[in-house]
Amino acid sequence: MSIEFSKKLTAHQTAIPGVVLYDLPVHGDNRGWFKENWQREKMGALGLPDFRPVQNNISFNEKAGTTRGIHAEPWDKFISVATGRIFGAWVDLREGPSFGAVFTAELDPSQAIFIPRGVGNAFQTLEDNTAYTYLVNDHWSADAQGQYTFLNLADETAAIAWPIPLEQAELSDKDKAHPRLADVVPMPGKKILVVGADGQLGKALRKLYDGDASVEFAGRSEFDLASEDSFAARNWKNYSTVINAAAYTAVDAAETPEGRAAAWAVNVTAVARLARTAVEHDLTLVHVSSDYVFDGTRSVHPESEPVAPLGVYGQTKAAGDAVVSVVPRHYIVRTSWVIGEGNNFVRTMASLAERGIEPSVVDDQVGRLTFTADIAAAIRHLLESGAEYGVYNLSNDGEPQSWADIAADVYELSGKPRAAVTGVSTEEYFKGKDVSPRPLNSGLDLSKIKATGFPVPSAAERLNEYLGS
Repeated sequence: MSIEFSKKLTAHQTAIPGVVLYDLPVHGDNRGWFKENWQREKMGALGLPDFRPVQNNISFNEKAGTTRGIHAEPWDKFISVATGRIFGAWVDLREGPSFGAVFTAELDPSQAIFIPRGVGNAFQTLEDNTAYTYLVNDHWSADAQGQYTFLNLADETAAIAWPIPLEQAELSDKDKAHPRLADVVPMPGKKILVVGADGQLGKALRKLYDGDASVEFAGRSEFDLASEDSFAARNWKNYSTVINAAAYTAVDAAETPEGRAAAWAVNVTAVARLARTAVEHDLTLVHVSSDYVFDGTRSVHPESEPVAPLGVYGQTKAAGDAVVSVVPRHYIVRTSWVIGEGNNFVRTMASLAERGIEPSVVDDQVGRLTFTADIAAAIRHLLESGAEYGVYNLSNDGEPQSWADIAADVYELSGKPRAAVTGVSTEEYFKGKDVSPRPLNSGLDLSKIKATGFPVPSAAERLNEYLGS
């Protein structure tokens, strides 16, 4: 066997999305050779996913012509040759536009290849005493076999040019019986799970992803965030992402003994369970935060501003953010003044306008509305664009306004005079009432999310549409 020594570590993209062929540096002398077969830091710098291998398998093949496959397994694999030489063949058996794509290559110990979940793997040995080795990121189990997808080695559509004709090769009876491509059921991709899917944001996400079978929705009846049994009963290997649309948002009730306990249970304890699950199963966790994590002393809040919540609700949201931040793959979407389907400030003002009531509305709290349709769209954008993980502010765009300004806009759009709304200070409005303190400035710096290419609609435009609908 002749091995090319001292190659530069190099990545080569292939015709199958996610399948990457690597040249490996092999160092040899009169004693033999040595190579770094898998090196997380160096290969990560070349774009190899940090796929977190948990099992190392070796297939030893005594004779040239031994042929195995084509097996698509429900985990990622990093494959190399320990000794000998193989002809490898890979076929995309995942749902999607690349289904049926084929890539072949000869591999010796100076090459390795990364094969994502759902791509069929096969090889034929070209030398006696060949050892084929692979790292996988899930443990084999009898249950996992039911998730395999197979393709016949002789499939005419794939038309793999085996160096040793299959009739002369060593095959197992099982491999001979695998289906042709036309009869293969593609392996479905991992799903997105939306929890808390019956709230304002959950409803907006349902509308956005309507008809998309890759997104699964769970309200409290389907998934109780307070129950350890809900977490234990779910097969997390089937998911790539969890969107947490659940939250305790009763700002004033959170200041009571019962409300305080409930706020911490939903906004922190349940979030900690989600974060632990995301870490254990290498999931992306999307979490929604609030302007209430700030004390409102700055006119505009960047993502980097240290949190300083004033009340219990803000404290629980800040604590939840801190928990989520330890998840390697996380998006924290920080919003303000959320408006969606259900009871909210805009609907209340529209109802008052319709009934001819002239309200007093706080005029010293300043911020921007955030419509749930845009929160949902921003979440999908972050997930699909591959934006850097971390915290992103999101409200609708435009000049920050007071609640009184927004109420006046609602009245005007409802055909009523703006002057029907009277401004009042926060102190005066809540005088004698047991309520949570509010940040006076809730304006969020939107430059970071805009830099990802997400077009942030103006609050005025969305308010007009919302009232029109």
